[in-house]
Formats: sequence, structure tokens, C-alpha cells
Amino acid sequence: MATKNTSTNDFSRYKRLFWQLFLYGFLGIILLFLFASWGFFGKMPSFDDLENPDSNVATEIISSDGLVIGKFYKENRTPVKFEELPEHLVKALVATEDERFYDHSGIDAKGTLRAVVRLGKDGGASTLTQQLAKNLFHGSDGSKFILFRVVQKVKEWIIAIRLERQYTKQEIIALYLNQVDFVNGAVGIRSAAKIYMNKEPKDLTLEEGALFVGMLKNPSLYNPNRKRREQLVLDRRNTVLLQMAKNDVITEAQREELRKLPVKLDFRPESHSEGSATYFREYLRDHMKKWVKDHLKPDGTEYDLYRDGLKIYTTIDSKMQQYAEEAVNEHLKGLQKEFFNAAKGKKNAPFVDITEEQTEQIIMQAMKNSERWRTMDQNGKTKDEIIKSFAEKAKMKIFTYVGERDTIMTPRDSIIYYKHMLQTGMMAMEPRTGHVKAWVGGVNYKYFQYDHVGQGARQVGSTFKPFVYATAIEQLGMSPCDSIIDSYFTMPKGKWGIDKAWSPRNSDGNYRGTITLQKALANSVNTISAKLIDRVGPQAVADLAKELGVTSNIPIQPSIALGAVEITVEEMVGAMSTFANQGIYIKPTFIIKIEDKNGVVIDQPIPYQKDVMNKDVAYAVIKLMEGVTQSGTGSRLNWGGAGFKNYDYRFGNPIAGKTGTSQNNSDGWFIGMVPDLATGIWVGNEDRAAHFRRTALGQGATMALPIWGIFMSKCYKDTDLNISKDPFERPDKISIKVDCWTAPKASDSTAVPTDEPDLGEFGL
Repeated sequence: MATKNTSTNDFSRYKRLFWQLFLYGFLGIILLFLFASWGFFGKMPSFDDLENPDSNVATEIISSDGLVIGKFYKENRTPVKFEELPEHLVKALVATEDERFYDHSGIDAKGTLRAVVRLGKDGGASTLTQQLAKNLFHGSDGSKFILFRVVQKVKEWIIAIRLERQYTKQEIIALYLNQVDFVNGAVGIRSAAKIYMNKEPKDLTLEEGALFVGMLKNPSLYNPNRKRREQLVLDRRNTVLLQMAKNDVITEAQREELRKLPVKLDFRPESHSEGSATYFREYLRDHMKKWVKDHLKPDGTEYDLYRDGLKIYTTIDSKMQQYAEEAVNEHLKGLQKEFFNAAKGKKNAPFVDITEEQTEQIIMQAMKNSERWRTMDQNGKTKDEIIKSFAEKAKMKIFTYVGERDTIMTPRDSIIYYKHMLQTGMMAMEPRTGHVKAWVGGVNYKYFQYDHVGQGARQVGSTFKPFVYATAIEQLGMSPCDSIIDSYFTMPKGKWGIDKAWSPRNSDGNYRGTITLQKALANSVNTISAKLIDRVGPQAVADLAKELGVTSNIPIQPSIALGAVEITVEEMVGAMSTFANQGIYIKPTFIIKIEDKNGVVIDQPIPYQKDVMNKDVAYAVIKLMEGVTQSGTGSRLNWGGAGFKNYDYRFGNPIAGKTGTSQNNSDGWFIGMVPDLATGIWVGNEDRAAHFRRTALGQGATMALPIWGIFMSKCYKDTDLNISKDPFERPDKISIKVDCWTAPKASDSTAVPTDEPDLGEFGL
């Protein structure tokens, strides 16, 4: 009997111990969940956090025709709504990652039990909601300690349950796909579709959707853009197709057909230095850095340009931007070849008429401005050590017009090579709205960051002359039909503040006798411009230019009549557009509106405008500038023309234009306008000492005008743009005589006047 009592007592003791352990364990689990939910093991998301998850949404730059042309971001994420996702992508995701997604409330009890029993050999039991919880709010600490991993899993469960209460199943799927990092700068399914396939998510094919779902297991491992991973990526995609067939998303026959398809990409990485309108996007970034200081959120904090998901609707037209970039590349590719040929074998090339000492100063300054110099200086290298490194050959990539090229050269030689490169600035805008439609600040932003539209002011040459003529028409009551004598002219010392006599000469050395103002501007006659500014005074001309929006410094001296003044392309196009807009100046504008991530308009800029001159004067200047393209320095637009390449545009419609060439051919300009589009182009080298030796190649009519011709040809061929070929609007009752001359058809297309200024003894 004693033995029986002892056994009974032992069983009762074990039974009590079991229930004690069970209760303590159960209580411990409850406390573990409570402590985790209270934040004892790290901060848990609040209701507001769940309602507004912090997801680093990229700011989008949107063209006037609705395309995203760039982004500002820390993470390249642009959210999509569930309705924008293709059905096959959603079904592939559920079939592969969480088959019971629609049956659980954040935690898959069956899957969790299976994972515990199998010790994770068949994979974990993380639901889509748990994965989203981990991605959004706490990530992984990577700890190997079982206790920490348990705590992490508990936090996932709690957050997952809260997410299920806060969001619908569809919203959870959209949030999940918006959070995933698909590598190569693609965060979220929209960026991934754009970068890998150049599509919107809604346009993905079934096999493409399966490819992206396959990447979710390990985006780096299954990166389809990695070489030598083709078979691995293909097998993973086909595994997703198998899961889709298993879950009756597709038929077995469809799977067999799709699994045979190769992986096809249209890989287009997005970066700040590549893509469309790179110079404009950087100019816009600088503008927005100031904008956020002046436009605060309702709570008084600044908008984060890189995380707050703003939408900046710009005036840029994606097609016109593309045509502008193509025009620059097409023309400068050939012109650059001519420049290299002209400089080949020349001492001190590409520099002209400077000493070896001056050349060394230019190269030394370029060295000091380089990243190599900055890095070596920070690492404590001496000046001599740094200079020596520039003479050591190294492997490098260089820019060419046919793509990047791998080569071996010294850093010093690479500096000289890039000093040969022609640069450009080009901007097109609508005169009546001020909307900037195209902005090309250089030839390649990756290699040349300096913006020659809004940042760089260059000597404008004869493109400044219309301001002189406009002042004379307005203040002296002159008209394009008035005659003036083209003859030798000297401005005496002391007049208008000059310190010695000035005798400007015409580029061809000839004088034409009595000539109308219209013919004088058409042929860019220097002596006439000098005589006109002598009558009105340089201050009056400078004042008009300022009224027309020129903010660059204008020296108050007579030589500005020939363009001895440095102005940006942006300012020149804005100023010239005033003539096409019947005397009303509208400041170039590039933002239509800005929205926050919820689509609320937070800014809608109103372009600044000012009535500068009456319609008669503006129209008279337009008629003067039409003469330039009819039989003057821009006549090759209508009659064909000579040069290194014989472009044959023959537009035929009215075009108001003006070429410009600075002294020594350092700067070539062309401003061309039709009623609804004004475009300005500058071409030249980074350093003024590097330039063409011959005016035939170095003048604006050869360097810049052809870019306008190519650009406008493309615009006119695109009928969707609807660019005008009509005459400029004529005032109802014009008091200035403008119908004074009809240009005869050019008989010799090679006889194009040049417009190189000769500043004579003025000392500039």
C-alpha cells in the first residue's frame, strides 16, 4: 500500500508541476506580448505611425505632357495604389509568398505551427503582413540569440495584427509592394517596373510580374541585370509560375508556354546624372532648396525634398526636350570633329594667342578644381606630390559623342582633352506664357556639371544689337525703313566716358553707304550699331535691357552695341521673347504647380510680367529680325547654307532671328523665334582662349544656328506639338513704317555674311 501511495503522490506532484509550468509559460507569453506592445523591447508604432508609415517617398518631376522626367530621393520610391497593380501580379505575390493571405488576420497559425514542428526546414511562417511590419517599423537586428529572435518575431506579430486592423488586404498588398527594395536604385514596384522594363506596373506582362515576385526572396541574388545570373533568375521566375499554376491562377498549359520565354529587360537606371533634362533637374533642385524655406508645412516644418513625395509639375515638354537634346548632339558631334581637326598639330592647342605661361595657369587651375586634387589634399599629400600624380598614366573613362570610352592617359592630358570640348546652352520658351519648354545646359551632365543656360553668362556678340535698335526706334522715332550711312566712324575720346577714341570696323572691312536699319541688322553692320548707340547713349540701351529682364551686369560703355557684355541664355531668351509678345516681358517660368504626396496643391506660381514697350516698337524689332533670316546672317534657314555641313532647312515661314559671334570666335549665338516659341543657343569652349581660328566655323551662324534648325525641324514634324508657322501678329494700327523691303531669293547660298564684331581700338 505504501508503494501505491508513493506513486500516487509522485503523479500528483508531476501533475501540479506540469500545470504550474504551463500556467507560468502561458503567463510568460502573455507578459512577453504585453511588454512588447508596451514598448519594453523597443519602440512600437503608434496609431499615427500606422496611419502614416514613414516610407521615404521620392519627389517626382513631371513634364507638361504628363511624363515623369526625374526624381529627387533618398530612396527611389514612388507609391502606387492597389488599383494600379495588374491582377496577375497580385495573384502571383499571394500564391508565392502567402497562400492563405486572405484567410488570416496577420498571423498564419497553421504555417507557424508547421514551422515550429519542422524547425523551419520548410521555411518560416512570415505572412505578407509580417514582412511588411518588419520592413516598415523595425527591420532585423541580425542577432543569432534565440531570445532576441523570439522578441523580434513577437513584435512582428503585434504590428502585423495592428496593420490588419488598420488597413484592408488590398492596401496591405500595395504597401508591401511599395516598400520592397528591388536593388539597382529601384525601391517599390513602380520604380522597379520603370527601371527594369521601362513600363508602368499596370503594363507588366504576366511573366514580368512573376519575375518581380521571384526577386522578393532575395533581390540581390535574383537580380536580373546581373551577368551570369540568367539561369538562376529564369529558374526562380519559373518557380513563381509553378506556384501560380498550383493555386489555379494560370493553367498548366499557360505555365508551360510562359516558362519557355526568356527574361527580357529594357534596363534604364535612374540617376541624377542620367536621363532627360539633367541640367534642368539640377537647376530645379537649387530652386526647390530655396522654395522649402519659404513654403512650410501646416505644422511649421520644412518639406523634405527627398522624402515627402512632392509632385512638381513643370512646363518642360518631354518631346521638345528630347528634340533639343538630339539637336545638340547631332550638330556638335560633327562640329567637334572639325574642332579637333583644326587644333591638330597646333602649338598650345586648343588655346589660341596665349603664352605657354598662361596655358599652364589654365591647366593648373583645372587641376586644383579637380576631385583628384581635393582627395589627395585631404589625405595629406603635398602640392608637388599631387602635381606629379597628374603626369602618371592611369585607366579612365572619357566622354565622346559616340559614348564613353575606356582609355589610358595622364590626368593632365585628360584636362587638355576636355578643354577641346565644345559646350552649349539651349533654352526654348513660349513668349506668351513664359513657360520654358526645353532646357539643355550642356552636352553631358555626368562629365560637365556647369549649366550654360541659367548659370553661365557668356559674351553675347551681335545678339545684343536688337536692344540697341529697339532703343533707337523707341527714343528717336526711327523705323526699320529709315536710312543711315554705313561709313568709317570714330567716337572721340571722352564721349560716353571712353578713355580713348573708338573706331569699330565691319567684319568684312567694307562700307555699304546708305543702308536701311533693316538691312543693317540683317547683315550685322557694326558701324551702324555704333552710330545708333552714339545717338541714344549706352545708359539708355542698358536700361532697356534691364527692363527686358537682364540681371547680368551690363557695363555702361559704347562697346555693348557690338555685344561686349556677358548674359545668360535664360536671360537672353526671356528678353527677346518680349518682342514676340508685343512688348510684354514675361519672366521665364518652369513650374506650373506643386502638390504634396496627397495631391493637395501647395503652390501655383504666377509668372512675373511687365509691359515694357508699345506693340508698334516690338513689332518693328520683329520685322528687323525677320530680315536676318531672309537675307542676312541667318539666311541659311530659308535658303540653305555653307559651313562644315550643308544643312538644307528651307523653312519658308516667318522667323525672327539674330546671330552673334564674340571677338576671336569664342562664343557663337543664335536666337530664333516663331510666334509661339523662342529659342536661344550658345556654343563655345569652357575657356575663351580655346576657340576656332576661322570665323567661317566659329561664327554663330555655323556653331549655334544649325542646332536651332535641327530642333525646329523635329518640332514641326511632330504635329502633336502644333508649333506655329504663321506670321507674327501685327498691331491693328501701326504707326511705324515696317513694310520697306522684300528680300530677294538668295542666289548664292554660300555667301552668308558674318557677324564677328571688331572692337577696334577700344581695348576689349
